[in-house]
Amino acid sequence: MLMLSERKDKLIEAVSTVYDPEIPVNIYELGLIYDITEDDDGNVKILMSLTAPNCPEAERLPEMVKNAVMSVEGVNTVNVEITFEPPWTPEKMSSGAKIALDMLY
Repeated sequence: MLMLSERKDKLIEAVSTVYDPEIPVNIYELGLIYDITEDDDGNVKILMSLTAPNCPEAERLPEMVKNAVMSVEGVNTVNVEITFEPPWTPEKMSSGAKIALDMLY
């Protein structure tokens, strides 16, 4: 059984395998994942955003996130919720993502 902090790390690792096909940085580093919570029964809830409300991958990305998280040992269910509050902005990106996209200034 994974400790809580180890489990959170595994969930973040799983989410970090998902890339928006149009951007060469994973969605976690892009700052699209707003929150990851899990209850004692292994039910995971992910609150995420998209770079824009009309993102062409709006239907595919949540399914990709769900599939990635379901691969983590002990996960029972995954609920991915999309929000635009607060709206995503490039400021939410990690320094590594900004460097990869040549946006660090």
